[in-house]
Amino acid sequence: MSVDSRIAAITQRLIERSKPTREAYLERVRKAAAQSVHRSVLGCGNLAHGFAVCSPAEKQALAGDVVPNLGIITSYNDMLSAHQPFETYPAMIREAAREAGGVAQVAGGVPAMCDGVTQGQPGMELSLFSRDLIAMAAGVGLSHNMFDSTVYLGVCDKIVPGLMIAAMTFGHLPAVFIPAGPMTTGLPNDEKARVRQLFAEGKVGRDELLAAESKSYHGPGTCTFYGTANSNQMLMEIMGFHLPGASFINPGTPLRDALTREATKRALAITALGNEFTPAGEMIDERSIVNGVIGLHATGGSTNHTMHLVAMARAGGIQLTWADIAELSDIIPLLARVYPNGLADVNHFHAAGGMGFLISQLLKQGLLHDDVRTVFGHGLSAYAIDVRLGENGTVERLPAPETSGDPKVLSTVDQPFQASGGLRMLSGNLGKAVIKISAVKPERHIIEAPAKIFHDQSELQAAFKDGTLTGNFVAVVRFQGPKANGMPELHKLTTVLGILQDRGQMVALITDGRMSGASGKVPSAIHMTPEAVDGGPIAKIREGDMIRLDAIAGTIDVINTADDFADRLPVSIDLSANEFGMGRELFAPFRAATGPADQGASVFFH
Repeated sequence: MSVDSRIAAITQRLIERSKPTREAYLERVRKAAAQSVHRSVLGCGNLAHGFAVCSPAEKQALAGDVVPNLGIITSYNDMLSAHQPFETYPAMIREAAREAGGVAQVAGGVPAMCDGVTQGQPGMELSLFSRDLIAMAAGVGLSHNMFDSTVYLGVCDKIVPGLMIAAMTFGHLPAVFIPAGPMTTGLPNDEKARVRQLFAEGKVGRDELLAAESKSYHGPGTCTFYGTANSNQMLMEIMGFHLPGASFINPGTPLRDALTREATKRALAITALGNEFTPAGEMIDERSIVNGVIGLHATGGSTNHTMHLVAMARAGGIQLTWADIAELSDIIPLLARVYPNGLADVNHFHAAGGMGFLISQLLKQGLLHDDVRTVFGHGLSAYAIDVRLGENGTVERLPAPETSGDPKVLSTVDQPFQASGGLRMLSGNLGKAVIKISAVKPERHIIEAPAKIFHDQSELQAAFKDGTLTGNFVAVVRFQGPKANGMPELHKLTTVLGILQDRGQMVALITDGRMSGASGKVPSAIHMTPEAVDGGPIAKIREGDMIRLDAIAGTIDVINTADDFADRLPVSIDLSANEFGMGRELFAPFRAATGPADQGASVFFH
């Protein structure tokens, strides 16, 4: 089925807007690819250093220009659950590469930090910038020019976006992303949230809270809620960087290992040495990016990707905007209910039919571009499958089921959970912002209330403990943007504001910071741009100003002021406390160079 005419029109506008930068990008990619096998440009001393620790057979193979060499970029560390499974992947990949007649080497490692560990801590102020640092670290590993193809081992919040920026920067090389999968289901996410709320109210102690958290985050793999990490996996599959069905298979299972071996062999099959050359920069185009945005809307994915997708697209010369994302949101129905947008976790989502069912539903209604290239070949319809372990430990793929395994978790295009996507853009006299409404009750889509001003999330938490957060209000938490302090997630506000909302108060949040990919039931206008430190309108708000947040109309404004709001001078505050400690001093150049949130909050693209 051909793609919906509205999606086709948005895609065509994106193509036209991107033409100058996309053409320049493709010219660079094709020039690099024209050099053929890249080891051939290395001198004998260069090459000897590059394969000094290889076996004699591998040295002989790499000395010529006919055996492909696979570069592995890994985010392995053994502290973080999502990345610990990657410890055994290089050995598995090397073995699979030998079986396919190739060689594989770990080209480099990249840092992987966890927002769950750093929530509310100074280290969170490094988190967003770690994305661009990851891209740079991957670039260092690949700069040795020893490789014909690449595989990227990454899962979580900033890691996959950083790795994709690297994959597009080295767009002359094929790139396959290999995930580790989610941990098995532990304590239900709604029960975890209940205990968190009881702790915030002082009704349970730290021991009870830690016990609940430990039962929720309990083993290898990604967290099971549908935050940024699992949104990453959805994106890599729907954009064609994963093999079909690879995203949500648990670590340490035979099928997970079979998919990793298959991905390795596929990465070697699509090099310039074969007949299916698929350089990443040519493979990912405007249609692929639009498919990613559509997947984000259809699943109620992470708000963080309103920044990450913009930066990822720009790495390939594609000028995606918040306006594109907003327009697609009006077209794409919400088909998944995964926590925090429901009670299920990603394991339940996968069991209900997962990515294969979701993609098949969207394709049937022309809500995805099928005519795209992927690492698996041509056409996204190859991803409308059910994956399982076949005979002899191989991967078997069957057509996606016609019906959902659990209609409460995964629905059809004909009976969506909501007619439009879960992400909206807001604009008005306060600037531009993003809001996630897939878990916000309809009666809270419009909030009109006086402002309460805070310059740190701890200030709001202290006000809550003091009992001063009474009545209806809009919490304005400002000076939290990328230039101010690295744009930390303000996840700890979710519980506090949720408690007040449950008490019957009408509350909302406005911030130039971020909320977690798991943010949910409280209406939150986030990523406000221009940010306060740049003199944005959010810095002009005064205590008691009436603010109207209208997620239906897509507006965010200060109203009924006694003066002309536009003529006010923005306030400024002392930000020196953000400059030192936990490595923050090392990231001063990033804070100085970063662009605004609507352009990806990147040091590269603005």
